Amino acid sequence: MAVKEKVGLVVSDKMEKTVVVAVENRSSHPKYGKIVVNTKRFKAHDAENKCQEGDRVRIRETRPLSRTKRWEIVEILTSISDA
Repeated sequence: MAVKEKVGLVVSDKMEKTVVVAVENRSSHPKYGKIVVNTKRFKAHDAENKCQEGDRVRIRETRPLSRTKRWEIVEILTSISDA
């Protein structure tokens, strides 16, 4: 089975070794055709505590690491500290 990967924005980094990543899914409404934005939040493992709020990151599905944490940070695409 393929490994699931998603790209999202870090919205919270207040926990130790965990960040909350918001992933947007844009889809067209089946009847009206308007673009609808659905946002889902995932808790992801950040072993080195590198991520900051506002970073765009790629996350990958992994084994359960805690009750709600099933994703890990693969790479930081754009960092807020670079700007």
